[in-house]
Amino acid sequence: MGRPKDYFVTTKLMSYSLYISLKGPDRIGLVAAVSACLFDLGGNLRDTAFAVLGTGFEFSCVVEVPDDMDPAAVRSALAALEPLGGAELTVNEFRDTADQGDASPVTHWIEVVGSDQPGLIARVSEVFGEYGANLVRMSSGRERAGRQAAEGPRYVTRFEVSIPPERAGACLAAVDNTAGQLALTCNWGSVRR
Repeated sequence: MGRPKDYFVTTKLMSYSLYISLKGPDRIGLVAAVSACLFDLGGNLRDTAFAVLGTGFEFSCVVEVPDDMDPAAVRSALAALEPLGGAELTVNEFRDTADQGDASPVTHWIEVVGSDQPGLIARVSEVFGEYGANLVRMSSGRERAGRQAAEGPRYVTRFEVSIPPERAGACLAAVDNTAGQLALTCNWGSVRR
């Protein structure tokens, strides 16, 4: 005897997206607590970013949640997490969910290293614009590493960019030239897809 014809019914649950932003004092276990909470609520993380900034942190994400999930319930569940005590928390509906597809894939990573230079990020970002490159991710900060530790902190800026293939060589040369003008070193590489 087989199962009834409609026994295996595939139901696609409807969902929508929320944008969540958290800022506060850095604590161990923040990302684990937030991601577990969202998972327990039926959420699926999409785009995420986390950074320690000084002694604080900033975490933002877009999460898909079931249609019947109220943003206020998500906010309440996150606010109750012990590692988030004292953090600023916002939860809003996120309507810009169009998939970029291949419009902005990361094609190259670039790292500019040396002493801190006022205007560094502005100058390099202008180069990207001149060559039609889209800045997808960026991080920067002071680091003490290796032999530079004895010389003091070095400033490291990392870029992940999408450069049109026909302009990649010229764009990378221009970034390297800009870094050189600022007495900085530039390293880069292609990202395989």
